[in-house]
Amino acid sequence: MGQKKATTIVDEQAAASGVVKADPPRGFVAEWTVTIILLLFGTTTLVQAFVIPTGSMEDTLLIGDHLLVDKLAYAPPGPVSKHILPYEDVKRGDIIVFRYPVDIRQTFVKRCMGVPGDHIRLVNKEVYLNGKKLDEPYVYHKTTYINSYRDNFPSDPDVLINELGTDMLEHHVQKGEVVVPPDSYFAMGDNRDFSLDSRYWGFVPRENIIGKPLIIYWSYDAPTEALSNPTIGIDHLVDLAEHFFTKTRWRRTLKLIHGYPVN
Repeated sequence: MGQKKATTIVDEQAAASGVVKADPPRGFVAEWTVTIILLLFGTTTLVQAFVIPTGSMEDTLLIGDHLLVDKLAYAPPGPVSKHILPYEDVKRGDIIVFRYPVDIRQTFVKRCMGVPGDHIRLVNKEVYLNGKKLDEPYVYHKTTYINSYRDNFPSDPDVLINELGTDMLEHHVQKGEVVVPPDSYFAMGDNRDFSLDSRYWGFVPRENIIGKPLIIYWSYDAPTEALSNPTIGIDHLVDLAEHFFTKTRWRRTLKLIHGYPVN
């Protein structure tokens, strides 16, 4: 149905080829060879492009936001590189990109709400971290009713919970609070009422974390069905051709993405 597109929050990589009629100067070939190598290295090792296909992070991140993700931010520092590159620990409030623990072929983006050792619970939609109610200006509640599990967590699930979520509820709950184990993180969506997150599938292992979003380089108003498809469908191509200028959210272009300190 179409060509391969970016990693769906689907790797976005491009290759260019051309035909030359005569041998160019050796220096020209060398320069472009180095440039291409650096570009390929940069888009796979340093930064990576992702697209947001669902609304779990609305209204912080919208469906159709295309992101560049810093893959070095949380990389383990080496003996020399730790003095050169700005490696950092995952912090509460960071927006993180990670491999979905249930199926690592999928990539999720959520907000880190708990680091190892943290105690977390929800009471009537309000998050309590280590006994203190959080002020969360980034959160959006798009329903008014209280769900017994989603909004008062942890409690008896009213939906089917997978094995990882069940393990969390059975082995990592103390005195009505979830306790984040070592080398793991608790993540939630900003669209708190419509987010498949740690409440349902447990913790994010440290090794699953890819990086942190840096910038929205393009935002296009497209449906989830078009963005979650690993290939670019004909319908999406037609939509882009007809509505590129009207459906592009120009105000979001080159918007920097920041976490919010959660203490």
